Amino acid sequence: MSTDPFVVVGADAAGLSAASKFRRAAPDREVIVFEKGHWISYAYCGMPYFIEGRVDQLSNLLSLSPEEANERGIDLRRGHEVTGVDPESQTVSVESDGETVDQPYADLLVATGGRATTGPFDVRGVDGAFTLHNMDAAAAIDAYIAEPDAYEFARVDDTPVDRKRVEHNAALAAPETAAIVGGGYVGVEMAEALRGRDLDVHLFQRSDHVLPPFGEAVAERVQEELTEKGVTVHTNTPVEALVGKDRIEAVEFDGAELAVDLAIVGVGIRPNTELLAGTGIELGAGGAIRTDDYGRTNLDDIYAAGDCATARHTITGDETWFPLGLTANRGGRAIGSTVAGEPMPVGDIAGTAVVKAFDQECGRVGLLDEEEATAAGFEPVAATITAGSRSGYYPGAAETDVTLVADRETERLLGGAIVGPDRAAVRINTLSTALDAGMTVGEIEQLDLAYAPPFSPVWDPILVAAKVLNGRLND
Repeated sequence: MSTDPFVVVGADAAGLSAASKFRRAAPDREVIVFEKGHWISYAYCGMPYFIEGRVDQLSNLLSLSPEEANERGIDLRRGHEVTGVDPESQTVSVESDGETVDQPYADLLVATGGRATTGPFDVRGVDGAFTLHNMDAAAAIDAYIAEPDAYEFARVDDTPVDRKRVEHNAALAAPETAAIVGGGYVGVEMAEALRGRDLDVHLFQRSDHVLPPFGEAVAERVQEELTEKGVTVHTNTPVEALVGKDRIEAVEFDGAELAVDLAIVGVGIRPNTELLAGTGIELGAGGAIRTDDYGRTNLDDIYAAGDCATARHTITGDETWFPLGLTANRGGRAIGSTVAGEPMPVGDIAGTAVVKAFDQECGRVGLLDEEEATAAGFEPVAATITAGSRSGYYPGAAETDVTLVADRETERLLGGAIVGPDRAAVRINTLSTALDAGMTVGEIEQLDLAYAPPFSPVWDPILVAAKVLNGRLND
């Protein structure tokens, strides 16, 4: 047994990115990755598109196979759950097949991710009630929607899927009406997916608009799009209960009941940190593991990355928690390099995110909420404009809404959002880059953005928004 192994807990984005980078940078050291389940390196964000049918097979969502991990020199051990950490002896307790062993480590990365929260709703043991945060759930939902005994099992073959769960759901009567609890990323994407499977869909959001992190301008366009595509949107309507003992029968809200035969609860996630209980580990924003610029925790030789770890916000410099895919991959890769002897910062984050709602593309970055910006010490000034996505005479041009928020005193950009049907989302990367560079609105207005009729008008929507906001800042 190696005396200086790098031990990784969790074999998804952060964990395997770290292990792969470490193996390349330190080929003489051992790297062991423990995964309590059998799924590794899968595309969580692709699950709604599998359920909708845009993705033919579940295996298409797998990025790295166990065989490929082993070929890289990674000692991958699936079906091994790390149940505890002893920082003093530098060991982890690992349970597999009813036996527990202690594995020494020289360096440890906790990349245990997050899990779906259900709020007051218990979906366990209730047919037709689901959360969507792993591949087995995606396969079960896909099978449940199919007509009884008509499910194409080829869609989940060649994967470590829970086949009994799939078979159970495939045998049940197909649903007709679905309730989605929560109007965030998962809720909006699943609304589109279920409409694509011809279900009557009701989306419930407890606040006054869907996609809260994207702001009101984006939400207004998205809600119009959802309604136009046949989704019934219930805002300011918290679901109070799921009705049904053995199978979902209805949802209760505002003193009323809606009969449904499918319910998907998407009210958020929480970081998986339980295995560090009693170690003295410090937790921070969102209950995630507090880390520094290099992913280090307050415990010697222990790192954390991905959905279970905090990061530093690009704008405020404060600790934050954004469980997003790039954050996990980038953080894991950086830690793998650092542990191998080549220190690499995990990088700041601005909460850059995109989401698709039927034909509307949405993007957001930075600080958009006025109260949040004020609490961070800024005096926010905002502007929302509508501009064409291409030259008006070129086919395909569409209205694009851009919101920019800046600090009145420094005129620095604080955040932005964008929505539209014609390649709107990818434009958010311009704003993300501007935030990272600490640019002012005036500097953004002077950016030399590309122009050609098929791609953009002479004045890109971002430049138009910067011009309008710059005028307000100078009033």
